[in-house]
Amino acid sequence: MTFKTLMLGLGTAGLMASTANAETWRYAFEEALDEVQGVFAQQFKEHVEANTDHEVQLFPFGTLGESDDIMEQTQSGILQFVNQSPGFTGALIPEAQVFFVPYLLPQEGEALNKFFRESVAINEMFPELYAQHGLELLTMYPEGEVVMTTKNPVTSPADLNEQNIRVMTNPLLVESYRAFGAVPTPLPWGEVYGGLQTNMIQGQENPMFFVESTKMYEVTDHITFTGHNNFTTALMANADFFAGLSEEDQQVVRDAVDVAFDYILEYQNGLTERALETIKEAKPSITVTVLTEEQRAPFMAASADVEAEFLRMTGDSGQRILDQMKADLAAASE
Repeated sequence: MTFKTLMLGLGTAGLMASTANAETWRYAFEEALDEVQGVFAQQFKEHVEANTDHEVQLFPFGTLGESDDIMEQTQSGILQFVNQSPGFTGALIPEAQVFFVPYLLPQEGEALNKFFRESVAINEMFPELYAQHGLELLTMYPEGEVVMTTKNPVTSPADLNEQNIRVMTNPLLVESYRAFGAVPTPLPWGEVYGGLQTNMIQGQENPMFFVESTKMYEVTDHITFTGHNNFTTALMANADFFAGLSEEDQQVVRDAVDVAFDYILEYQNGLTERALETIKEAKPSITVTVLTEEQRAPFMAASADVEAEFLRMTGDSGQRILDQMKADLAAASE
């Protein structure tokens, strides 16, 4: 369903009148109900409905279109909440692409969680940038270490030479895989499985739980932990909607975010390992490679070019964000 279809089906006037004081709040996200964003959304919904008279209506991936559709619907006030990766928001907010600078974030662990809890960049700087686009940034949280799933083994950038690797439509992620030696190939998610089946693409990247739930292992033969990133996502509200809420409802929303945030960090303990075990049982022939520090070195060297490209794209604003994130990460690791 597209933005225009939704408008025609529900009626523009009725939708726009139902924002701030709506009894039902609409919340869309980029994954299935039983995946990380869906689990987060269910916790949010449960808290809101237990503490207010509002109902939270959840829209998993695909029910209202692709990622750009649900963002447009949120900015227009048709949706009250949207959970979307900075990977897709990067075209709107270039500084958000900082989450795709390779080897910036820790892979997993308490330092990563502490960073997302306490980061000045996330909690003070990014909300101002999102507000410029009609969005109230409520939180950002990690979803797990990103792995490559490919048809051929990968132990060095040379192994990615002339390999078409699917990436999100994000300029910095494209630059990352170009630096790694691959041919970055932006594709809508709905075309990825078929693209791997037909060999139009030879690989893709995602957190392990998503590789398992979407069965990407069925059409690839190798899983590689390169350590280059941890998937980040963000929950936003339509800014006019949020500003129009009573102080009590605003506090309930923030409390619901805190409850869901704590829950999802705990939920992810061991999630990567459980997903990997499920994959191995389903496909014993799959090979799993965790790159050594020596093997990661050339990938890490290439990331310097990506960081430079991020700064070229974003200028002084990007430099301030990057510097603050590095300071936040250092503080989280102490």
